[in-house]
Amino acid sequence: MAAEGSVATRRNTFLARWVGWVGFGETLGFLAPATAQFVSATVWPTAAVPLLVLAGFVEGAVLGWFQVRVLRTRLPAVSVRRWVLLTAAAAAVAWTVGLLSFSNESWQGWPAAAQLVTGTGAATVLLVSIGVAQWVELRRHVPRAWRWIAGSAAAWALGLGIFMAVATPLWQPGQDLWLTAAIGIGSAVLMAEAMAAVTGLVLLRLLPKP
Repeated sequence: MAAEGSVATRRNTFLARWVGWVGFGETLGFLAPATAQFVSATVWPTAAVPLLVLAGFVEGAVLGWFQVRVLRTRLPAVSVRRWVLLTAAAAAVAWTVGLLSFSNESWQGWPAAAQLVTGTGAATVLLVSIGVAQWVELRRHVPRAWRWIAGSAAAWALGLGIFMAVATPLWQPGQDLWLTAAIGIGSAVLMAEAMAAVTGLVLLRLLPKP
């Protein structure tokens, strides 16, 4: 009984550390696209897409760094460099797909059927991109690491759903940029914590018992 209690304590400690640091890391990383959005809206509107893709890379790098620092407490052989770079590249891909589809004015004018087909494909890529990229490294260290792809996609689906549910009704035309940014960052905190909680629970299923 004492041994089981010790294992449960270590698992709970890992989960709390993961949720806290990964949630903070994603919130911190989200400041990059928030800043890029502000710059493109006020100074350089023609560079919105490349600025946001670059900011997405930064966001992914920050998120990946916070993730891997916690992950290495259980899997010390995980490469920090590979994890961070893979996460950053995947985040840039996700931002590119999102900008070229859902945020693209020409795409919004397509017939409904075409929007449905391409939108479904874009959403799938957006949700699995980070999980697939991180699986490339994670599969070196845990069995059946493919489950991380599904778990990560579910986490991002929940997080992004919360972001849109909170931010969309609060964003209104003609708002001051500071208010728009504040709403976005506040919604990002909720998104980050939801994503961190789900991915943390998934990791507990994947990692060997402490």
